[in-house]
Amino acid sequence: MATGGYHRDRLLAATALILGIGMVLALPFALRAGAEFFLPLVAALVVAIALVPLLEWLERRGLPSALSAFLCVLFFIGVANMAIAAVVVPASNWVAILPKRIGLIKTTVRPLVDVYAQLNRSIGELANTIMVSKSHARTVTLDTPNSLLSLLTTSAPFVIVQFFFAMLVIFFFLSGWTRARRHTITSRATFDSAMTLARVIQEVVDRTSSYIATITTINVTLGCIVAVAVYYVGLPTPLMWGGLVALLNYVPYVGPVGCVLLLALGGLMTFADPWSAAAPPAIFLGLHLIEANIVTPMIVGRKLTLSPLLILVSLSFWAWVWGTVGAVLATPLLIIIHTVLDTAGRPDIAGFLFERGTLGGQQRKDSDEPPPLA
Repeated sequence: MATGGYHRDRLLAATALILGIGMVLALPFALRAGAEFFLPLVAALVVAIALVPLLEWLERRGLPSALSAFLCVLFFIGVANMAIAAVVVPASNWVAILPKRIGLIKTTVRPLVDVYAQLNRSIGELANTIMVSKSHARTVTLDTPNSLLSLLTTSAPFVIVQFFFAMLVIFFFLSGWTRARRHTITSRATFDSAMTLARVIQEVVDRTSSYIATITTINVTLGCIVAVAVYYVGLPTPLMWGGLVALLNYVPYVGPVGCVLLLALGGLMTFADPWSAAAPPAIFLGLHLIEANIVTPMIVGRKLTLSPLLILVSLSFWAWVWGTVGAVLATPLLIIIHTVLDTAGRPDIAGFLFERGTLGGQQRKDSDEPPPLA
């Protein structure tokens, strides 16, 4: 009996392991193939979790759940419309005038190209002197951008449908949040499991909403400072540049690089002097170094600090699955997963595979010990 039970448990463990590996390998491709459904759904759930503190604040003031959820949705739509008005409309004007500014960009970068060409010639002459051999002349060609990078756009009706679907998900999630959480906790079989579930739910909401609120405050503040700075150096539409900085700064590592490149392009399209053109990206780079190394660690603190390696892996994964929006969602999703594992307990994979080989993770009785090896 004991031997049969042991082998049965090992078979169940191996079957569960194979199924788990299969699901893990298939899930990214399923998410990528079904992006039209999963992307707005997941984005809406992340936004809804971030809005839960506002919902609970309104409910504590005596407002019904449905009305509180509706006000939260209106708040989010208002913020989204402000971002669109501040960024998208001016950005479309910059995109329209870029072909006309190619000549100015060529004129501005020509001194830099000449310096690079002179340096290249000097290095070549030095190499010829050292090698005392005849070398082939090399021509350095700098490709001038003659077209815009293709912008990832979709048809307006499809975007409207996805946005409407996301708003419905946020509304129904928030309107039923309090009731669903109470029912989920009270329906647990034991008090310990109910307390564990309540702790997981509260930690997910607290950490996710705290991170999004904190990072949003930091990014908006950074965007406002950049807007004021580029206004004083003479860059047009400073609100658009501040909005771009605030939005792109949600994407770790990659977003600030994009801000530098875009501000450099804006400077080249505006100023004929290379040093004036370099001022906007230099200003942002200096402010970003202060924000990333001093302000954010001091405000966010150790509680929400994640491993840079985990952030990079999450960023690469979600950007591969869902593109730019996936990169924005990478850190909140990582926080949610990390919080669930921290609060509910991490699975003991090594013990599951090599020690007990059971699904329950409990110590085996003496009568269930495997027979000794011959």
